[in-house]
Formats: sequence, structure tokens, C-alpha cells
Amino acid sequence: MENIVDARGFSCPQPVIMAVNEMKKLGQGEITILVDTDTARENVNRVTNAQGWSVLDVQPDEGGYKIKIGK
Repeated sequence: MENIVDARGFSCPQPVIMAVNEMKKLGQGEITILVDTDTARENVNRVTNAQGWSVLDVQPDEGGYKIKIGK
């Protein structure tokens, strides 16, 4: 099952909170986070590293970004 957090349409810090909640819930594995602003992309990247996870890939996606993280 693919873990997807759709944070499009939310302003910061909500995408960060949604990402952290999913990281805590999952514990390890891969998560795809969808955001629609540069600020959200940068903040999610920062919190991913702070939580001990790694950013595996960032791709443009429908006017925003698809961020794949893993641990």
C-alpha cells in the first residue's frame, strides 16, 4: 500500500504537521507527500531530515511537488 499525504491547498505549517504525523504513524518505509508551494516543499524537506528520514526524490507535479521520503 502506498502511503500518500495530500497537503495541497494547505498553507504552512499544516503540510509539515501532516508529514510529521504520517512519519510517526508509519515509523519506517516510504511516504509520498504532495504539496503545492515552494515554501511547503522546503519546509517538508527540512522536517524530513530533522525527523531522521531522507528525501528520496522531488518531482514537479500538477503545479506543485511530489516529495518521496523514506526511512
